[in-house]
Amino acid sequence: MKISTYFLALLCPVILLSSCKKNTDEVTADTKSTFSIEFENQVNGSPLVLNTTSYKNAKGEDFKINVFKYYVSNIKLSKADGTTYLIPESYFLIDASKAESTNITLKDVPTGDYTKIEYTIGVDYARNFAGAQTGALDPINGMFWTWNSGYIFVKLEGTSPQSAATGNALTFHIGGVTDPNNTIRTFTTEINAANPLRVRTDGKPNMHFIVNAAALFTGKTDISFSTLYFTMGGANSVIVANNYANGLFRLDHIHN
Repeated sequence: MKISTYFLALLCPVILLSSCKKNTDEVTADTKSTFSIEFENQVNGSPLVLNTTSYKNAKGEDFKINVFKYYVSNIKLSKADGTTYLIPESYFLIDASKAESTNITLKDVPTGDYTKIEYTIGVDYARNFAGAQTGALDPINGMFWTWNSGYIFVKLEGTSPQSAATGNALTFHIGGVTDPNNTIRTFTTEINAANPLRVRTDGKPNMHFIVNAAALFTGKTDISFSTLYFTMGGANSVIVANNYANGLFRLDHIHN
C-alpha cells in the first residue's frame, strides 16, 4: 500500500505537467493571426542586381535590368477540405529597388492549415477602372497608364546589345484587361500537406517565393531582343504574360 501511494505521488505531477503542455498544432475557432510572404527576385537562379549585372535570355542574348516591378493581388488561401479565404484589399507592389517591398504582411487571417495559395499577377479588371486610388495602387508609383486607363501589371526595363531601340533599351510594360489583349494572369501553387501554411495565434509563418525575372522572355515563346524589345500592352504583352504566367513565381519553402 505504501509503494502504491509512493508511485501515485510521483505520477500526479507528470499528469499535471502533461495537461499543461502547449499543443502548437491546436487551432482555436474564430481566431485570426498574421503571416508574411517574402519575394526573392532572381534571374535564372542568380540574384537580381539592378543596373550592373549582365544576364542571358533563352536565346543566349545578354541583357541588364534597371527596373523590375510587379503587382501581387487578390491573395486567396485554401484548406484541404476545400474551404477558401480571400484576403480583402490585398494589393501589393513589389519593387526590386525597394527591399522593404519584397516582404509583405497579411493580417487578420483566420487560423488554420492552408494547403494552396493563389493570387493575381497584376490588378483585377474592376480596379483598373476604379478612378484615383491610394497605397500600392496610387498612380504616383509609376505603374498606371493615364493614357490607357489601366495598370501596368509587370514592368521590366533594361538594356541589351540586341535591342534596336535608342540606347539599346528594353521596355516591357505588361498590362491590359480587355480581350484579345487581356494580360491578367493568376498564379496557383499547392502547398506540401506535410508542411502546410500553419496560421496560428502564437506564431507568424513566412512563405518564401523565388521570382524569376527571366520568365518574361521564355516559356511558351522564347523572345529575342532583336525582334521584341518594346511593348506597352497589346499582342506582344500577351506573349510576355503567357510566358510568366507559370514561370515567374515558385514557392521555395515555408517557415512555420
